[in-house]
Amino acid sequence: MVSESDVLNSLMEVEDPEMKMSVTELGLIYSISVEDSHAEIDMTLTSPGCPVAPEIMAAVHRSALSTEGIDSVHVNLTFSPPWDPKLHASEDARFELGIFD
Repeated sequence: MVSESDVLNSLMEVEDPEMKMSVTELGLIYSISVEDSHAEIDMTLTSPGCPVAPEIMAAVHRSALSTEGIDSVHVNLTFSPPWDPKLHASEDARFELGIFD
């Protein structure tokens, strides 16, 4: 049985090409649900006008699909809630971004 954490582990290798950090560390992955061999991923971007949105979404799709036991993936893009690095990014990512709150 594939778990959400299995898919999340696969997504750790996906990097935001502009930020040079993992989408998981940045907190761009809002949720993952797995039913049988299908994964649904809700994600956001650092900004609604992100010029590399298709590239990031395709990389998330490919990485999730590479998870053993996953045969299909759907990536949903959302901007609700808006991404806020103070709330969504990991402690390490906040440090790299210069956020010390």
